Amino acid sequence: MRPLILICLIFGLIFIFSSCSYKQDHVLLEQKISPADTFRQSNAANISNYRIRPQDILQISNIQNSKNIVDLNAGIVSSSVITAGILSGETYTVEDDGTIALTGLGRIQVAGLTRVEARKYIEDLYRKGPLKDPLLELKIMNLKVTILGEIKTQGNILLTKDKTTLIEIIGQAGGLTEKADEKNIKIIHGDQKYPKTDIIDLSNIKSINDPRTILQNNDIIIIAQNKRAVRADRLQDFSTIAQPALLIFNTALIFLTLIRL
Repeated sequence: MRPLILICLIFGLIFIFSSCSYKQDHVLLEQKISPADTFRQSNAANISNYRIRPQDILQISNIQNSKNIVDLNAGIVSSSVITAGILSGETYTVEDDGTIALTGLGRIQVAGLTRVEARKYIEDLYRKGPLKDPLLELKIMNLKVTILGEIKTQGNILLTKDKTTLIEIIGQAGGLTEKADEKNIKIIHGDQKYPKTDIIDLSNIKSINDPRTILQNNDIIIIAQNKRAVRADRLQDFSTIAQPALLIFNTALIFLTLIRL
């Protein structure tokens, strides 16, 4: 009977280790947070307060009526050239010195300005020069968040407007999967050295107005599995390991039975 007892012990150890390994495989970027951390995070800057940096990509468009573009004197860049260039919505990369080159203005400094500040600054420069009462739209095209876990489409999603919310990003990503735990949605923001975490419960209607759901550049969103999915995956993992173990166990029993005969 000793070989039989030994086989049972091995089988039991396989089950225990397979169950313990599950949690390690499915815990992603876990961090304990204090109420003080949550307060600081809820007051963090959102996209509307983001300040332009070198290598950012800006798109600038003239959304005014083209009749408001004045004729320019001879020797100066024509208004049609300006309209066909920057003011038609082309994109420009901020140089390492913080400048961009605009038609009719040359190089101007934009690094350190918010989106709204940069727009007003450029409007003022054009108003003093080749355009009459310009009405510009400026977007920062490279701001993004990353969404992972139980979501239909994982990956990077661009932040194209101010105060983009978690609900909007989940919608753009196709919605939650049937395995998602809507009560445990993790938002990680801040730099790599000082990351901060918010846990959002979307089963609570009040979360719609939660300021913590307003996303920042480079936020990471992680959608955890719900308990039912965790149990199902654990059972599947156990079944995968148990089948060959049971085969060995049955083979051993047959072998012992034959020996006794």
